[in-house]
Amino acid sequence: MMEKLLIENCAPTLANLKTASLFTVPVENPAEWQKALTRWRGILGGKGVSLEVLRDTGKTRLLYVYRESRLARDLSHGLARCILCGCGYAGFGVEEALDTLKSRIAREGDFPHEIGLFLGYPPEDVEGFMKHRGRNCKCVGCWKVYGDEEGAVRQFARFKKCRDVYLRLFHGGRSLWQLTVAS
Repeated sequence: MMEKLLIENCAPTLANLKTASLFTVPVENPAEWQKALTRWRGILGGKGVSLEVLRDTGKTRLLYVYRESRLARDLSHGLARCILCGCGYAGFGVEEALDTLKSRIAREGDFPHEIGLFLGYPPEDVEGFMKHRGRNCKCVGCWKVYGDEEGAVRQFARFKKCRDVYLRLFHGGRSLWQLTVAS
C-alpha cells in the first residue's frame, strides 16, 4: 500500500522532476507504519530521496518526500531566502529550515504559505500567493501561478504525464525502486 501511495503522490519527485511532494498517510497500526517508513527511507535514500514526517496526529502522518540536493538549491535562491527570512526562519540549511517548517506547522495547525518553497514552487509564485492571499492568480494547477504562466502550465503537464506513466508502469509490475531515478 505504501508503494502505491508514494507513486500516486510523489511520481514527479521520484522521477527527479520536482524537489518534493507532500501527502497525508492514514495510520491504523503505528508500529507497522514506522517499520514501513524505516524500510522506505533505507530503500529510497540510496537514490537520493528522503522521507520526513512533518506532522503526526496519531491517526495520520503528513509525509514529506524530498530530494535534499534540489531542496538545498531551492532554498539558496535569493527571493526564497527573503521570503523565509520574513517568515522567521533563522537558517537556510535543509535540516534547520525543515525543523523551522515543522515547528510552524505544529504551531499554526495548518500549512504556512512558505511551504511552496519546500515543494519546488517558483519563489515568485509563493511570494504572489502570500501577497495576494491566494487571489488574483494567472492560473491554477499544482499551485497558484503569479509569475511564468506558460512555464508553469508546461510543468503541470509534465507532472501529470509522469504520474500517469509511473502508475501504468507500477501496475505493470515495476517496483518503486525501479521507478525512482537516482540523483
